[in-house]
Amino acid sequence: MKPNHEKSLTATMEESSGGGVSSSTRRLLASWQRSQEYGVSPEIVEPAWAGEVPDDSLFYQCGQEVLAGLHQTLSNEPLSLMLTDAEGLVLNRFSGDSSLLRALDRVHLAPGFAFSEREAGTNGLGLALADRVPTLVRAEEHYSASLRTYTCAAVPVMDPVTGHLEGSINITTWSKTSPGLLLALAQSAATNTSTLMFSRSQGRAAPAKPQGGVFRVRRPRLEPAAGTMRAMSAPWTAALEQATATLARGNAVAAIGEHGSGRATLLGQALRQAHPASRILCATVPSPEMVDAWLALWTPELSKSDTAIIIENADFLPAWAAHELAAHARNILSSSPRAPGAAPSLPWAFSAEQLDHVPQPLRESVETVVPVPSLRERPSDVMPLARYAARQTRLRDLDFTPAAERALTDHDWPGNVDELVEVVHAAALVTETIDVRHLPPGLLSRCTQKLTRIEKFERDEIVRTLAQPGMSVAAAAVELGISRATIYRRLAKLGLDPRRS
Repeated sequence: MKPNHEKSLTATMEESSGGGVSSSTRRLLASWQRSQEYGVSPEIVEPAWAGEVPDDSLFYQCGQEVLAGLHQTLSNEPLSLMLTDAEGLVLNRFSGDSSLLRALDRVHLAPGFAFSEREAGTNGLGLALADRVPTLVRAEEHYSASLRTYTCAAVPVMDPVTGHLEGSINITTWSKTSPGLLLALAQSAATNTSTLMFSRSQGRAAPAKPQGGVFRVRRPRLEPAAGTMRAMSAPWTAALEQATATLARGNAVAAIGEHGSGRATLLGQALRQAHPASRILCATVPSPEMVDAWLALWTPELSKSDTAIIIENADFLPAWAAHELAAHARNILSSSPRAPGAAPSLPWAFSAEQLDHVPQPLRESVETVVPVPSLRERPSDVMPLARYAARQTRLRDLDFTPAAERALTDHDWPGNVDELVEVVHAAALVTETIDVRHLPPGLLSRCTQKLTRIEKFERDEIVRTLAQPGMSVAAAAVELGISRATIYRRLAKLGLDPRRS
């Protein structure tokens, strides 16, 4: 049975929207339902005490600096500024209003206490972290009665380099205070925190925001041909066999591993082997604000018996969307006709970096978790994949020189299979035989330090010169106008091995 407040919230919002329920209300109602399932008290908040607050992360240091500066401007306002980690743990708190601070202490909204949905029910910071979008929870929208004295605005903060959820900026005020610009203020603080993190992250490139998409897989991208499959490493083959067996039983699989490691490719192969007559739809999770339209686009396909689904990057899925998706799947399974005694079957799978980051409704639907090793953990797969990528680019086999093979195999591939495909594709477009001179100079360097623009130019020139056929280190030094001792010092500093060039 729904709490009376949830019923009134639904009725009020339906009336104000002409009988429909807005996406923000759907998120609130989904959060209320999750709060009930978590067993949160509707009367009083009893959050967990985590003890000492970690303060050594880049996120904490930048967020602390941003909120301290904002507090100086707003010290006379009845506001409390807070930073939380990705699990809802309150890391710090700023406020110049002593009565507000005393009231927040009474509900334990203070550093060291965890205020995720699981601990405190529907609240601003908990919902912002669950759905990964800016969130405003007004007084009466809180699940627990003890929090309805407040209105909270919270905005999630993502690591600008990795895209991972770091935590949130939360601003809390009295419920009678107009929320007005509260959410915009939190958004500004979150943006400033992310910008400051990026400026201090040693200039690493920020990832593209997830765009999402839905497409039919006729032949999964980079699905190795039969010959390539036989050449793949034992870890890959074992993971594929495990996923195929689970999907053949009609159960869900989660492929867990680094982005670009081939998770969706493995799932596509497993689905094709387990359900050869099915078409495969690959649905890549978009940014949170696009999820509503994204779900509406492809979830009707779940009811078609000849369709299998892969959800890519399920760890980016908002909690409300995972709740709706799991409920939709349960409805299909309960209504789908099947032979007497046969288990219900809905061929689907998803990929994520970590299972713990996947919303609970999807996590609970999985029977088998298949770890997909990164490419650097299976170097024997590099050349089979490289040859296949070259063949896909030119529609015929291309040759690789021994030096190119060594360079490709020795590289750490931080971007995994995606990076390998990009490198080989670019090389295959300009030559019939791929050599080190067709590979990016950075691929040949093992230097882990950040290089200046001049050092990068120097590295590229040395690599270009050494890559010429028959070029020795001594001859390269002459062409570059430096001594042999100097070029060897530069090679060592830049992490270049002349044998790989």
